[in-house]
Amino acid sequence: MAGMLTNNSAMGIRVVVSGSGRMGAEILSALCRQPDFEPVGVVEKLSTDTSVELPSGGTIPQSDNPEDLLARLKPDVVIDFTNAEWTPRVATAALASGARTVIGTTGLPAGFIEDLARDCAAKGVGAFIAPNFAIGAVLMMHLAKVAAPYFDYVEITELHQEKKVDAPSGTAVATARDIVAARGRSFEHNEPDKLTLPGSRGANYEGVAIHSVRMPGLVAHQEVLFGGLGQTLTIRHDSTGRDSFIPGILLATREIMNRNELVVGLEKLIGL
Repeated sequence: MAGMLTNNSAMGIRVVVSGSGRMGAEILSALCRQPDFEPVGVVEKLSTDTSVELPSGGTIPQSDNPEDLLARLKPDVVIDFTNAEWTPRVATAALASGARTVIGTTGLPAGFIEDLARDCAAKGVGAFIAPNFAIGAVLMMHLAKVAAPYFDYVEITELHQEKKVDAPSGTAVATARDIVAARGRSFEHNEPDKLTLPGSRGANYEGVAIHSVRMPGLVAHQEVLFGGLGQTLTIRHDSTGRDSFIPGILLATREIMNRNELVVGLEKLIGL
């Protein structure tokens, strides 16, 4: 029968992956390699296919209707790395079916996150959101917070592939907020007397200049440059492949099974 689960993987945490692009395919492949996960379906807004082949063999159902698919499959967790327009619909459908969610989409409206936190608490169902799932990126952000009280100037440069839909990145925005909070006040920010090209000093968040680079050949990179009298401090992280996000995704998916509320930030799961 079309759409029927035909893979023979061992029973584990039942997961539906939202999105079948490059990141979705990476996640699905990683789940197939883990004995404690059972991928059971794919939600894909842009496809009318009724099934998708697993890298490990067999097929699982695919649908552009998250409400219907999740109600039928009753997964334990839905992993969503799509976009800010699609993610809220998937998360709402997941909650309605009793599933937990792990979300890597950036640029989500604050109102959606507030509503998700309220709904998770009311239903006693966990959810997880993080701007970055690379362990090294989380450490980079943590070290930037440690350094923040000791410098008056800081600029962030984030670099991503040319098809990223939002700028600045969620990681850059989160870093700026965290280092301002760690410093306890805004940073100093140079404002030139003359801007030869408007916007050349980047975005400005409480004195933190943020610059976004978008071009082919990049995956996800961020540099935090602190400046003081006679010295600079550079903290940089580079994701050279999407597989860098997989350990954090698997960690969050396992951990959210033990949570009954919304958790924001991978640092909360690794003891930072």
